[in-house]
Amino acid sequence: MGDLGGFLNRKEQHIFYMKEALKEARKCSKFEDVPIGAVVVLENKIIGRGYNQVEKLNDSTAHAEIIAIKKAIKHINYKHLLNAILYVTLEPCSMCSGSIVLARIKTVVYGCSDPKAGAGGSLYNIIEDNRLNHLCEVIKGVMGMECSDLLKDFFKQLRKK
Repeated sequence: MGDLGGFLNRKEQHIFYMKEALKEARKCSKFEDVPIGAVVVLENKIIGRGYNQVEKLNDSTAHAEIIAIKKAIKHINYKHLLNAILYVTLEPCSMCSGSIVLARIKTVVYGCSDPKAGAGGSLYNIIEDNRLNHLCEVIKGVMGMECSDLLKDFFKQLRKK
């Protein structure tokens, strides 16, 4: 589904895969969905991709992370995504954060924070809550400006309509 062999360092790896998540987010414009994209990476290979499809599918659970996680699980044919990294353009909400914990994803890398609904450290911190059966490493702000600008541009255009 897409990979890049050897990386010189983790920062380059995070940027490479966040660019892939941004590609997914840009697919939302066709359907007037909020532009959020996600990819699940295991052993430097993308095993799941998703973009927000709430409006397209008329389904409030069709978030980018959920779609990418389901595809990754199907790809490896196992319910847990042990050692996987989830890249997502916006901090996950509480529903997505719960799914991330249940899927046992190792690391979550997100672009911009969501102070209104973020559950990866902004409003709540479900992903790193040690009271749960699993917690993830969280890396914030990778390509944060690019991710934020995509969202700001979307809402700016929406207000014009």
